[in-house]
Parts: sequence; structure tokens; C-alpha cells
Amino acid sequence: MADAVAVFEEVWKSFDAQMVLRGLGLEVPRGMTVSVMGGSGAGKTVILRLTAGLIKPDRGRLWVLGVETGPLREEAMLPLRRRMGFVFQGAALFDSLTVYENVAYPLREHTRLPESEVAARVHRMLDLVGLYAVDGKLPAELSGGMKKRVGIARALVLEPELVLYDEPTAGLDPTNARLIAELIEGLKARKVSETSMIATHDRDFARAVSDLVAILIEGRIAQVGPPEVVFHSSRSDVQAFLGGEQR
Repeated sequence: MADAVAVFEEVWKSFDAQMVLRGLGLEVPRGMTVSVMGGSGAGKTVILRLTAGLIKPDRGRLWVLGVETGPLREEAMLPLRRRMGFVFQGAALFDSLTVYENVAYPLREHTRLPESEVAARVHRMLDLVGLYAVDGKLPAELSGGMKKRVGIARALVLEPELVLYDEPTAGLDPTNARLIAELIEGLKARKVSETSMIATHDRDFARAVSDLVAILIEGRIAQVGPPEVVFHSSRSDVQAFLGGEQR
């Protein structure tokens, strides 16, 4: 556990009468990219929301960045949450704010940096995600791929220890999906976001960016390992899931 940034121990979670996680166990080692794959409604996003402290487990224990989060009240979660970045599926940009203001928002909320340092960080992140001369544009003026990259820049601007990506290629054409994969790989190579958790249904994307792939079936992790091991699994349930994904 000492080398893990997130540890799930027998975690259960339901919403109303629907049981989503059924005693889930998972560790995310520091310095690795772990992709969680599962069917629609399997609970991939629930795992990210639990990690970020946006929801609490019904049962079980969860440690994030060395802290057990279950007992924490909302105000105690805030300093921990600042050590994480969350890239939402739909980018979740503020429609009325420019690209610059969207990326600057976490810095304005959580730091007292002078405006010169805010500007330097915003432009550094926009450069890292390959966006130039877009400061004054509104989200409505951006393509889907550009919105995703702005969302990534915003998630990284506080230099988090852990980045959570929710379906980062959803809604993108194959070319833009490949560009997002290359971007995430490049960020890790530059040691900008060394530890990541990704919820995805995209097998090619997971193969490209992941150190480990975890297959979520019926509320539990059926198998976790390097992509080539998991994608050639001898387990019948994992094979059935992957076969269904290919179709």
C-alpha cells in the first residue's frame, strides 16, 4: 500500500436499489497509468468519483494519497482533492468563460498566486496540450478534441499527484482519439502526470496509454495486469467481455 496512490478494499456502492460495486478491490501504483474497462453502467465512473471523494462507499475502505477517505467530511476532503485532477467526460468547461479563464479557474480558487504566475502556468499547460492562441475563445468555438485538451490542461494546472480521466475519447473520431492518447502518453513522458486512473471503453486507447488494465465485471475487478496479458486472458468472463467490446 505504501507505493499505491489509491487502494480499494472490499468497496460496495449502490444507488437506490441498483448495486454497482460488489466488494471491489483495486490498487493504483504510484507512477503508473491504470485503465478501468467495463460495460456501460458497470461502475467505471463510480470508481473515479469515489477516488475523488465526490461520493462515499456504502461499505469497505478506500485510501487515496495515503489518507482513508471514508470517515472524512467534505471540508476535510478539500485539501486532498486539490492534489488530484479530474478530466470529465464532456470536458465540463464553463461555457461563459474563455479558454484562459477556464484553465486559470483552479488557480484562482485554490491558490493566491500573482496574476503573472497564473498566466505563466495557464500558458504552459495550454502549450503542453498543443493549444496555441486560443486564450480568448469560448468553449462553443472549439472542436470536441480541443475541448478535451482544455479540460486536460485545467486538470493539470495545479500539478496534481493523481489525474482521473473519465472516458477521455468518448465522442471523438478515431483521429482525435489517437491524438488524445498521444497527448496522455506525452504528458507522462514529460513527468507532468505520472499517475493516472482512466475509465474507458476504448480498447485501442487503453492498450496505447496503460501500464495496467483492470476489467470490471459485475461490480468486481475480474482481472488486472499489463494490457497484452489482460487482452489475451484465458479467463472466460474476461474473454466474453472483450469479445463483446470488439463486436
